[in-house]
Amino acid sequence: MNQTADYEFTIIVPVYNEQDCMPQLGRKLAEYLPASVCKTCVLFVNDGSSDDSLRLIKELCRQNPDFFYLSYPRNSKKSAALKAGFDYVMSEYLGYIDADLQTLPEDFNTLLEYRKEYTLVAGIRMNRQDTWSKKIQSKIGNAFRRSITHDGAIDTGCPLKVIRTANAKRMPFFTGMHRFIQALILLQEGGTAKQIHVPSYARIAGVSKYSVWNRLVGPFLDCMALHWMRRNYINYTVNDTNLEK
Repeated sequence: MNQTADYEFTIIVPVYNEQDCMPQLGRKLAEYLPASVCKTCVLFVNDGSSDDSLRLIKELCRQNPDFFYLSYPRNSKKSAALKAGFDYVMSEYLGYIDADLQTLPEDFNTLLEYRKEYTLVAGIRMNRQDTWSKKIQSKIGNAFRRSITHDGAIDTGCPLKVIRTANAKRMPFFTGMHRFIQALILLQEGGTAKQIHVPSYARIAGVSKYSVWNRLVGPFLDCMALHWMRRNYINYTVNDTNLEK
């Protein structure tokens, strides 16, 4: 049995070479679970880490019965880690957060208040603690992406999101997909989104995995792919069948 089915909400945590963050991350998540507005568990996705991250993830899971993990041998990037998480989660809602704790688990409660009203509830980071160059790259990337997608998403880089699991599983996946979650949700029939400001903090340890390529050049190419997808996306609704659920 997939244990996440016993929970209403699952927090997916993609992890790639974040051994220095794992102890504090584990503490923050463990502290949040009893305070969550709904029954919540955590699913770590080890994205082919070459450091001690997987061992530390397994140790955290041994210490906490509400922690689970997936692992695969080669680094496949964030979108693949999220797809793996979406594929395995069976709770009614899912969300995700980065391992660097630049956003905190406790702020999920602000988003979860709207989980029954919207398909997606997304965070917008306030007072970002990044360098000026990262902020400029993000502003340029977000502005260009909005001009193509017209999804209204203000901060696609914010990892704090809550999504209805059924809709998350229906999203088409590709490398860079995580930048287009709001656009992909709005493509779905009846898909709705709300954006809420959340606090942002400096990275607690380790190093960023992003560069000019995956902040600007990569997203440009992904936007072209999404532009094609919007024109060819298929929506359908089944209103009668004799198949049993």
